[in-house]
Amino acid sequence: METRQCQNCKQSFTIEPDDFGFYEKMQVPPPTWCPECRMIRRFLRRNQHLLFRRQDSRTGQQIFSTFPPASTNPIYEISYWNSDNWDPLEYGKDFNPTVPFLTQLRDLLYKVPWPSRGIINLVNSDYSANATDLKNCYLCFDCSGGENSAYLVGGSHVKESFDLYQARHTELSYEGYMIDECYQVFQSVNIEDCHNVWFSRNLIGCQNCFGCVNLRNKSYYIFNKPSSKEAYREFMEKFESGSYRVVSEMREKAEALWGTHPMRFTLGINNMNCTGEHIEHSKNVLESFMVHEGENLKYCQFLEGPVADSYDYITWGAGSSQIYECLQVGDGSERIKFSDGCWPGSSGIEYSLFCRSSHNLFGCVGLKKKQYCILNKQYSKEEYESWRNKIIKHMNDMPYTDTQGRVYRYGEFFPPEFSPFAYNETIAQDFFPLTKEQAEAKGYLWREPDVREHQTTKDAKDLPDNIKDVADGILKEIIKCESCGKAYRIIPMELAFYRRIPLPLPHRCVECRFKDRFRFVNPPKLWPSKCHCGGTQSAHGQAQSVYVNTAKHFHGENHCSNEFQTSYKPGRPEIVYCETCYQSEVV
Repeated sequence: METRQCQNCKQSFTIEPDDFGFYEKMQVPPPTWCPECRMIRRFLRRNQHLLFRRQDSRTGQQIFSTFPPASTNPIYEISYWNSDNWDPLEYGKDFNPTVPFLTQLRDLLYKVPWPSRGIINLVNSDYSANATDLKNCYLCFDCSGGENSAYLVGGSHVKESFDLYQARHTELSYEGYMIDECYQVFQSVNIEDCHNVWFSRNLIGCQNCFGCVNLRNKSYYIFNKPSSKEAYREFMEKFESGSYRVVSEMREKAEALWGTHPMRFTLGINNMNCTGEHIEHSKNVLESFMVHEGENLKYCQFLEGPVADSYDYITWGAGSSQIYECLQVGDGSERIKFSDGCWPGSSGIEYSLFCRSSHNLFGCVGLKKKQYCILNKQYSKEEYESWRNKIIKHMNDMPYTDTQGRVYRYGEFFPPEFSPFAYNETIAQDFFPLTKEQAEAKGYLWREPDVREHQTTKDAKDLPDNIKDVADGILKEIIKCESCGKAYRIIPMELAFYRRIPLPLPHRCVECRFKDRFRFVNPPKLWPSKCHCGGTQSAHGQAQSVYVNTAKHFHGENHCSNEFQTSYKPGRPEIVYCETCYQSEVV
């Protein structure tokens, strides 16, 4: 074990013996940045849910892109970028031993055209990005296998659903976070294998539940109280689900109930030796966040497995292994280091971006089905290996130094200033929000949003309260968001969905609705904490009320002595129980 000082934040961090073993296996030096700073550095290259209009660098036509128009990187519309009509090798350059290698790579990076969006096989889903196999979807991001849906972020095989964040195998659902294996779930958080659920949180295997929290395998419950099938049916018949006023009142009542019940210190399902938040069906996954089917991972985020034997890796997975300090790498790739957007089935790639189906690349951009290339120049296998070793030595002897004085030898991910995004255009701002002044003080770029002005035709407050009173003419209205004042519209399949359930029209724009869901997302960061179970009831000064235990716990009337790492920051109002105390209350 070794303690080091982070080159970025100057705080101490620990490198464990197993960490050294991984670095030796990957043939990389130990990191000089702490895990959190490394994660944020990768986050600075990830725009998850913003779509921009900007010019195609070849045709000059306006196209949709995940890269902002203010960025100087050239882009090609994705279908042309994928074609054989242009050759990235034409941008190849010789290695210059008098200039830091990363300086040469940055010069190449901003000359080779980038793909406008990361998409595969989209049908009638032009307003989506970071997506695969979508059909009839609108404003869906970081999704795969979606159909007839809109306003999804982080979805997998979601059908006829709207306004969800992180959902899998879900249908006919609305306004939720972590809705998995579900059917007809509305206005809820962390629901697994359920159907016909409203305004609920932390339910598994339930059906016909309304305004509930922490239930397992229950049916016909209303605000955590059991009900007969007939009484439940009568309650639902009286519930005006299409009324904005009624839905708002019920949501407020349900959230108040959620706050009086304990939260589990971590969200995890079917794991072995795992730490972090939202880890499922995994083994030996440590200090990670939103990982499904992982093994032997550490400091990883947003991975959909199977994925194995990797550190400091965000976004994707899908059969990949031996990935280090990368993002947007997946689909069977292996042995990828310090790279962004390299897939499918790629291997042996370092310091490269947007390379597809390639092997043994070092410092390349936009290559497809190539091998043994450096700075987009082709070499023989022997030449490549010789030059690679020389360049690694050169990176250590003549490292790149960024505008903040941070030094990048071989083994460091791209500097923040290499990113085309401003801090507030990335997921870094979602999870670690900063003001403009704070971001700039840390050396990050900040850009004020280029808001397109639309003349609104209707204020949200003037919308009909009940969906049954909404005429088709609403599709022509430009509505003013009641929260931020920005314009938004209702699209035809959205209106049809609201009428079908029924549900009221939303009074806030897409971005404000996303922010409302995101308040239930804990940050990818862990703090030491103690169980809030005081014996027969909760003992937490910040809680909305005292929770009285419903079962006898292993520690009797004494305060639980269990300690843990949790993503609930100290000082938050939630009652947080350890695994044993939580299971005593919900099973």
